[in-house]
Amino acid sequence: MSPPILKLGLPAGSLQEATGELFRKAGYKITFASRSYYPTIDDAEIECTLVRAQEMPRYVENGSFDCGLTGYDWILENDARVVELAELVFSKVSRRPVRWVLAVPNDSPVREIKDLQGKRIATEVVNLTRRWLAKHGVEAQVEFSWGATEVKPPRLADAIVEVTETGSSLRANNLRIVCDLLQSTTRFIANEQAAKDPWKRQKMDDLILMLQGAMAAEGKVGLMMNVRTADLPAVLKILPALQTPTVSSLSDAAWVAVNTIIDENTVRHIVPQLKQAGARGIVEYPLNKIID
Repeated sequence: MSPPILKLGLPAGSLQEATGELFRKAGYKITFASRSYYPTIDDAEIECTLVRAQEMPRYVENGSFDCGLTGYDWILENDARVVELAELVFSKVSRRPVRWVLAVPNDSPVREIKDLQGKRIATEVVNLTRRWLAKHGVEAQVEFSWGATEVKPPRLADAIVEVTETGSSLRANNLRIVCDLLQSTTRFIANEQAAKDPWKRQKMDDLILMLQGAMAAEGKVGLMMNVRTADLPAVLKILPALQTPTVSSLSDAAWVAVNTIIDENTVRHIVPQLKQAGARGIVEYPLNKIID
């Protein structure tokens, strides 16, 4: 009898490298070979396949994959029946949600949703856009855009619905944002039957735990130091801890060891204060994962 395998879909394209880096931080050695859609991973129980995030929900829904990573926007666009197991807030540029926005040329008369009546809109999320227009009682022609959507207005479309993180690409193409349709983050989704399978569900839960632990550690470092017992109150007052700092006894009863987790960008500010307050042997160390 062959060993059980978890079929995992990974997003190809813009999120591919960010996803691979997250998996590596979580402790999984994953390698993308050139021109191959089958990454290798150092877990014999996981089989990886690269698929565009836009298609991931339907492949998970129909059982081609047991689980996968995709955007909340693509779940809605495909109207997919999948189980959302976790939200993983990461992207190719920032750690903020991406936004689907309505944008028009700077000199367009469109100022609000009702001004779209009878207009032509280009977008990759046709179903999502049509539902949004219907919700606001607006009838417009929505066309699927195969890419380079920002160049469509004004000659090929009156407006676009496009995804953005920073808005820089829209501004570079002389477009302004009229309003937001949706904010989206990456989701770990599962096939409904796979989510009910005890072995697969446990494997997925373990994987999610490690991915979330890696994300929680981003921007954090550990800080440990030795402190005289008499100086401990002053030192603890300075430390902004993730949780209560750990204080441990040392062989010398006059001293204790203090260990805590802090934001990396605060280290340079508080280390001089800690030293002045009496801390000694201050050591900063990197973190791979934080598991609550």
